[in-house]
Amino acid sequence: MHFATAFEAVADAVPDALAVVHGDVARTWRDYDDRAARVASALTAVGLGPDSKVGMYLYNGNEYLEVQYGAFKARAVPVNVNYRYLDDELWYLLDNADAEALVFHTSLSDRVARVRGRLPALKLLVQVDDGGSGLDDAVAYEDLVAGHEPAPRIERFEDDVYMLYTGGTTGMPKGVMYAHGGICGGFVSLGYPLVGQVPPADPSGLPDAVRAIHADAKAPVSIPACPLMHGTGMWLGSIIPHLQGGTVITLPSRSLDPHELLATAQAHQATSITIVGDAFAKPIVRAIDEAADKGEPYDLSKVQMIISSGVMWTAEVKEALIERIPQAVLLDAIGSTEGSMGMNMTMKGLPAQTAKFTQNPTTKVFKEDLSAEVVPGSGEAGLVAAGGMVPLGYFKDDEKSARTFKVIDGVRYSFPGDWAIVEADGSLTLLGRGSQCINTGGEKVYPEEVEEAVKRVEGVEDCLVVGVPDEKFGEAVTAVVSTAEGVAVDEAAVIEAVKGQLAHFKAPKRVIFVTQVPRAPNGKADYKSAKTKALEAAGA
Repeated sequence: MHFATAFEAVADAVPDALAVVHGDVARTWRDYDDRAARVASALTAVGLGPDSKVGMYLYNGNEYLEVQYGAFKARAVPVNVNYRYLDDELWYLLDNADAEALVFHTSLSDRVARVRGRLPALKLLVQVDDGGSGLDDAVAYEDLVAGHEPAPRIERFEDDVYMLYTGGTTGMPKGVMYAHGGICGGFVSLGYPLVGQVPPADPSGLPDAVRAIHADAKAPVSIPACPLMHGTGMWLGSIIPHLQGGTVITLPSRSLDPHELLATAQAHQATSITIVGDAFAKPIVRAIDEAADKGEPYDLSKVQMIISSGVMWTAEVKEALIERIPQAVLLDAIGSTEGSMGMNMTMKGLPAQTAKFTQNPTTKVFKEDLSAEVVPGSGEAGLVAAGGMVPLGYFKDDEKSARTFKVIDGVRYSFPGDWAIVEADGSLTLLGRGSQCINTGGEKVYPEEVEEAVKRVEGVEDCLVVGVPDEKFGEAVTAVVSTAEGVAVDEAAVIEAVKGQLAHFKAPKRVIFVTQVPRAPNGKADYKSAKTKALEAAGA
């Protein structure tokens, strides 16, 4: 199993099926494979090969997926670069990754120009035209594709490295390394049952399996509404559908436009949409209602699944989606770049839940000192350990690798830092990431639990909870809140509402109202910026 070899098998099986779509540009699997092979040829022409790093400083689009596929073909390592990074952040990641090539949108070229002199390992600069001025000595992407013949297919190996950089929410970004064989095989095993197929054991079985999926009209049409530069959009919204011979549709807008998303889903009869929790789901619900109120409802009858991962997706918002798209299954996955831990499925007729997950068979929850597993039903919080598809480690960081990836009783686990309670029925109630835990008056408060309670208050649009230094409590629980447009929400009402749901020590001591709660483009919480806003409001 290797992503490039698997995608080639798909291209051979269904060459005329659509592979990628962006705006008006649609490419078949035959074209997708051909263009990726030309990218691979361009990389090898400048001396890149196995284990060479190729930076992708790109917004969503066909080019992102083609460059990644082309790097896979050459046994190189595509490196995701956050398009929000400015000079020092951009330099740090590319330097840390030992990047030898960089593909970027021309609108980002000014940042590239300012750091390129500090990156002597760069051998190739390629720019994708999106209206920016670009760089004089960077190769135009379409010229690069047209100027190279497709690279021949080569033998690849399951221990080739695949890498995805984390967002750096708890420190500087780190490259999480996997072996192609493990992660590709894992995604095949995860994705194929979702379309009613038995996962093939090796690439030789992929063509027949893909043809069977297409013959049954079950090939996914996926819209990752979140950025491809993060694991949720890339893994759940793109790679898994591609391994099933599906179509991946990316949206031209560079921030969520729910009407664009829904119109695209209607036009292309999308079967799955990948989002990131409430930050995406709430605007989608509003857009559905707005279209219906105008007498122009969206036809979302083909949508079979809406997938979210990595952030809070509250029960109330899930229920609102199911009311409007009743045939859809909502898949809420608990996991991180370092590993998958469990999932929750919601559908019509089943009660929606927040932060409660069926754990994977390979998931364990250990006491803080890792001496034993937490007893189900005990109410004791423990550290979640993800087994099964476990990364090789962090690139160039043995110390952090040793802290995160541990062997217990002969089994290797990933400990991303999430805390959970194991209920009597074996399910997990997720508490949150330990690094964000607030210590207030000798008690531990996990922000996600408080955020969920605050977001139930009528008029509250979004919320993040942080700890602010406090003389009496050590840290004061502080809610950073945005409200629905034109709605006034009282601080005291929010605090009292939380006290009605949770132990009083968990309730915010103060509520800071902001125009927009700070989040990354993928919808994940930006706790650092939220804490800055809270400190500013407190005069600290």
